[in-house]
Amino acid sequence: MIAPDYNHIQQLLAQERSLADAAEAHGTLAGCLCGTAGYRVEDWLREILPEARAAPETAVALEALFTATADSLLQPDMEFELLLPDDEQRIEVRTAALAQWCQGFLYGLGAGAITDASGLPGDAGEIVRDFIEISRAGVDASQDEESNEAAYAELVEFVRVGAQLLFEELGALRHPPAPAAAPLH
Repeated sequence: MIAPDYNHIQQLLAQERSLADAAEAHGTLAGCLCGTAGYRVEDWLREILPEARAAPETAVALEALFTATADSLLQPDMEFELLLPDDEQRIEVRTAALAQWCQGFLYGLGAGAITDASGLPGDAGEIVRDFIEISRAGVDASQDEESNEAAYAELVEFVRVGAQLLFEELGALRHPPAPAAAPLH
């Protein structure tokens, strides 16, 4: 699978006057996919675009991102990746984008069937509470560049794996068991 290009998605969203940047929009998508059964690309466009529709080129790119994200969350081998600026960007830019990704993810979870994500039990609740903290992340000016880079890489990996685990953990909430058939009399 070819990874979507952050800068290209960012440019397309800006052209569509989206209030969300690429990282936040992708976080919203991942959160909604984790917390909502039957989530469709049209639903996502309503969340991120003021007109809920896009120019043809943008629609094709966003649909490809939607499909790639949904498919990667379904894969058992942890292929899911966050849509973030590449490593050539300044650490401050990448850290802000990671924080926005987490904000979008939390919004997406809340927009679905999970009204209080921070109250989820066990590991799922802990991951959500950690995402809340990461949504406030910033670069530590007292640390050297190498330390900040290492911390950023650890956070990205934690969020990537955490989102994948939440998708798996919340599967039962997205697909509740069918009600038992009434006994025949």
